[in-house]
Amino acid sequence: MSDQRKDTADSKKDPRKIRSVSRMKEIMTHYYIDAKTARDNAKKVAWITSGGPVEPLIAMDVIPVYPENHGAMVGASKMGVDLCRQAEEMGYSPDLCSYARADIACATTQGGPIGGLPAPDFLVCCNNICGTVLKWYEVAARHFNVPLFILDTPFIHGEMTEDARRYVMSQVEEYIGFLEKQCGRKMDYDRMDEVGRLSVEGLRLWQAVLDTAAHKPSPITAFDAFFHLALIVTLRGTRVAVDYYKELLDEMNERVEKGIAMVPGEKYRLLWDNLPVWYRTKWLSEKFASHHACLVADTYTSAWSGVLPLIDENRFLESMSVSYSSVYINMSHDRMIGKLKEMIEKYDADGLVMHSNRSCKPYSLGQYDLQKMVMDQLGIPTLIIEADMVDERHFAESQIETRIDAFMEIL
Repeated sequence: MSDQRKDTADSKKDPRKIRSVSRMKEIMTHYYIDAKTARDNAKKVAWITSGGPVEPLIAMDVIPVYPENHGAMVGASKMGVDLCRQAEEMGYSPDLCSYARADIACATTQGGPIGGLPAPDFLVCCNNICGTVLKWYEVAARHFNVPLFILDTPFIHGEMTEDARRYVMSQVEEYIGFLEKQCGRKMDYDRMDEVGRLSVEGLRLWQAVLDTAAHKPSPITAFDAFFHLALIVTLRGTRVAVDYYKELLDEMNERVEKGIAMVPGEKYRLLWDNLPVWYRTKWLSEKFASHHACLVADTYTSAWSGVLPLIDENRFLESMSVSYSSVYINMSHDRMIGKLKEMIEKYDADGLVMHSNRSCKPYSLGQYDLQKMVMDQLGIPTLIIEADMVDERHFAESQIETRIDAFMEIL
């Protein structure tokens, strides 16, 4: 039985199962096959950071590959500990991001869930998500002996200044020139415009999918969103991504009409902050569901579509400088609390769960300040879970279970 037919059959047995999962798996399988056979088909591969500007790569017919996405796959496959240990044996500190450690180990051993990533022809690094990626991509550039382009974005304390916008825009122009040199041809700006429009359409559809969680009961949880995020990161700016999210949105709206609750007997609605704990998403989902709690939204999966108000689809390249600089973790706490307030109100959240992620310092540093601001300004209870997104050595199940139980008692 094919995956699609199996998922359809399963959804009839359990209406909570999302049919589109099989389509997502199919798309991602073809994507990785295309990336691994790129040289056979005279295509180039670029490694790029998850918050990096992928649209120009798509416009130049370069296959983008995301080491961070691969790191998430490593975590979900529960291969993180072994790979992180391998990186530590190579001399990398256990305090380094577990995505970086896992991917560095995979690059040298061709390990991991898909036998390593295809070797890049060049790398594109944008530091809007963290500073670690700068050194991580320098390591990769040396290992593969390929060029590296770095796009530097200023930290956004308030509103982005005109000087900052011009600074980033000048780098966008350099980025285009870099791609033209690597690909041996000029940018087709008509094609770039079309990719920009598809990117915006995909982002709007993704946000519409997330917004179905505002319905009570919610047809989707943050744990489902973690899985379905893949295409808006990996293939943003393609017709494939747009068509997929149309299908997923139709399915979510159908679930709303039928009153299908992802968490049966939904009683509490929670917001998640930070990256997932990839190796324990099922356990956490079931644990919260046992308390009739649904994690209806999160700051992580909404980060990509959160910049939509800053993008002009008719002047996509020009607006990239503002939108790519203004992602959630590249802004001040005052702006973060504003985003949290908007989400708590939109999804009518009863509480906030914060993953204090040992790996992701920019996302986690300051969470205790944000926790206090949420409680003082918004008056809702909060829970902090200490863990790591990939390295299971930093997950204390009994301690986390006790904290969740105690948190749910006060809601």
